[in-house]
Order: sequence, then structure tokens, then C-alpha cells
Amino acid sequence: MSDTKDMDRQQRINAYWNENNRLIISLLVIWFAVAYIPPLFINQLNQIRIVGFPLGYYFGSQFSLAVFVVLIFYYAYAMNKLDSKYHLKDK
Repeated sequence: MSDTKDMDRQQRINAYWNENNRLIISLLVIWFAVAYIPPLFINQLNQIRIVGFPLGYYFGSQFSLAVFVVLIFYYAYAMNKLDSKYHLKDK
């Protein structure tokens, strides 16, 4: 009986880590896209000006940082849901 309980727990933990790894990979892809794709188009972005500053400046200084902060909060939110889903949340 203990073996089946341990096996169920191990299956839950494996499923938990599979979902966690998928979440981490997807968030890293978003991070990579936000950090490394806009600089490829910096010359085109700098043709557009907002309040006297080039759009490339806004992408680099504010947009990317805002996305990174949102990713952090989303990861915390998603992990709380994942912990609850697999009954791994602290009581």
C-alpha cells in the first residue's frame, strides 16, 4: 500500500516539474524576444519619436523592464496555482 502511495506522489511530482519546466521555458522565450529582438530593429524604431525620444529608447529603457516585472509576477502567480493543483502548497 505504501508503494502505491509513494508512486502516486512521485507521479504528481514528475507532472509538477514537467509543467514547471514548460512554464519556465515559455517565460524565457518571452524574455529573450523582448530583450534581443527589438535591438535588431533599432534603426527603424528610432525613426519614430515619442515626446522627443526615439521609440528604441522606450523599448530598451521602459518597455522591456515592464515586461520583465510582469513576467516575475506572472511566474509567482502561476507557481501558486501549480502548487495548489498538485497539492504541494504549504499549509
